[in-house]
Amino acid sequence: MGSEMTLQLDPEKVCCSICLDLLQDPVTVPCGHSYCLSCIKGWDEEDQTSLYSCPQCKQTFTSRPALVKSAMFADLVETQKKSPTAAPADHCYSTAGDVACDFCRGKKLKALKSCLVCRVSYCELHIQPHYESPAFLKHKLVEPLKNLQEKFCSRHDELMKIFCRSDQQTICILCCMDEHKGHDTITTALERSQKQCELEITQQKIQKRIQDREKGVKVLQQELEALNGSADKAVEDSEKIFTELIRVLEKRCSDVEQQIRSQQEAEVSRVRKLKEKLEQEITELRAKDSELGQLSHTHDHIQFLQTYPVLSQVSEATDCPSFYLHPLQHFNDVTAAVSEARHKLLDILNEQWMKISLKVTEVDVLLPQPEPSTREEFLKYSRQITLDPNTVNPWLSLSKGNRKATVMREKQVHSSHPDRFTDWLQALSAEGLTGRSYWEVERSSGGVSVAVAYKDISRTGSESGFGNNDRSWALGCFDMSYYIRHNNIRTLLSGPQSSRVGVYLDHKAGTLSFYSVSETMTLLHRVQTTFTQPLHAGLWVYWAGDAAELCELK
Repeated sequence: MGSEMTLQLDPEKVCCSICLDLLQDPVTVPCGHSYCLSCIKGWDEEDQTSLYSCPQCKQTFTSRPALVKSAMFADLVETQKKSPTAAPADHCYSTAGDVACDFCRGKKLKALKSCLVCRVSYCELHIQPHYESPAFLKHKLVEPLKNLQEKFCSRHDELMKIFCRSDQQTICILCCMDEHKGHDTITTALERSQKQCELEITQQKIQKRIQDREKGVKVLQQELEALNGSADKAVEDSEKIFTELIRVLEKRCSDVEQQIRSQQEAEVSRVRKLKEKLEQEITELRAKDSELGQLSHTHDHIQFLQTYPVLSQVSEATDCPSFYLHPLQHFNDVTAAVSEARHKLLDILNEQWMKISLKVTEVDVLLPQPEPSTREEFLKYSRQITLDPNTVNPWLSLSKGNRKATVMREKQVHSSHPDRFTDWLQALSAEGLTGRSYWEVERSSGGVSVAVAYKDISRTGSESGFGNNDRSWALGCFDMSYYIRHNNIRTLLSGPQSSRVGVYLDHKAGTLSFYSVSETMTLLHRVQTTFTQPLHAGLWVYWAGDAAELCELK
């Protein structure tokens, strides 16, 4: 029977009507109601002359009633605590992110409401007095609020129901009469309503932006797939083409070898036959010579006269090859012809390679990037550039790892090379530049031209100077002025003087910009054109003792 009562026991029957939690140290007052000892002991603090009242039935007592410990309720409470159904099924315990009931002891239930008068949050059990007792009718119940105390003014201890637009903060009604007097104020409800409209508009914009970005992501994903597919196909096609070229070269190599061997066999056969014929003739002539020698020593005149006519007849002589052999070049001319073909083929491949490389670097699926605005942004595209010793004028000397060119007072010893400039004190970089590149040139006093040029620029004559042709662009830098020269047209420029010049190239966009570099960067000139080949950086130093250096940027 006891077990059945435990299973059917209503948990609320063993709850304290004051704290609404399971009875702790239950005691019973004379009217029969039970409470937690800690809840009802407040009677001890009341005025001894006042009446004592039961919180539940309101029965009054003229003297403090005796608090009798209820052994039965204590056992029921302990049984209820051990029961798996001890916690009310229709109530939820608070978890992270929930507002917890301030009245629950031990494991707290989730708050159902917050009271702005009590400044306390209540669960479903502890909120009941606010619904049942007339004393709580004027209390303001709202949805559970976290950090409830922060909703009250720290200065006036009043609920902050006003929003000050002037200071963009929530305030209480007393603040409106004090430090916020005369400010643009509105109730928080109205401000929230307006801000709610703005929020919805902002949300719509964000959602529209999300949709646009999702479309963009989809397009970019498709572009990635297309780009990767195109690159894979280009690699595959290139491998096939180069493999075919290799097969053609191998076939030509085999053909040349076969022709050489065939010609070798024919010529060897002819030479051997002639050699054998000559050797046979030598044998016959030696025999004839021996017989004639013996005849010359005979004393029989009749025998001599009868034999000599026969022995003196000599067979027709074979032509001696020493009279008509060509100089012994043999197959050397073939090697020379193959070598010449190699040089021509390499020249064609190098020329075509620059075009192929340019086509590769022209692949740029995104819109052109805006030109950098600060030196830090320019340095993201910095290139380490060196001068090609094969292009250096004989009066120039290179140093600092082929980055610095100085005009010497004596002609330097340089090997002969078709790429060398002969008429102007200038040199080109070894590196071809495509895509986006940035470099800086440090110059001494005097005159220096900072240039870019195609590799096929002339190397001799007046037209070979940087800027004197349509194959190059040059910024002339002097102590008092600048100029830009292209296709032999010279235009004066203005700008702050500096020993350092920055050059920014966006090959794809066709942009070439020159900057004066000091604490700030000042644009001196920008070229907008279409570049058809990779470009090379160039330096032209004018006078003896002057120098220019391609800076090592970090």
